[in-house]
Amino acid sequence: MKTITGFGSICLLIAAGLLTSSLAFRAAVPAPDGAAIFKNNCTMCHGADGKGFSALKTPDFTDPKWQASMKDRQLREVIKNGKKGTAMAAFGDKLNEEEITAVMAYIRSLKKK
Repeated sequence: MKTITGFGSICLLIAAGLLTSSLAFRAAVPAPDGAAIFKNNCTMCHGADGKGFSALKTPDFTDPKWQASMKDRQLREVIKNGKKGTAMAAFGDKLNEEEITAVMAYIRSLKKK
């Protein structure tokens, strides 16, 4: 078996250090908080409890029937691009994919048991 010595071992140690630093940095970055994003961007139209407002014709996210009718890809599409013919604005230029996923998870958590 061949061993690495000299310059090769120094390069290997540097590469291992960079990889470790990169992994440590990723672990230190917290996941987006879907509830906080919802609170800051969605409650005006959807209510703090996610039940919506009938006067605005916004959906009740706590309704199991609504939850079942809206597939994840549809929900992502509406958050990202808005919904034509409604007041639902597009958030694709404001939220990144991870934030949209976090908001989706929060909306799914509002489902009544």
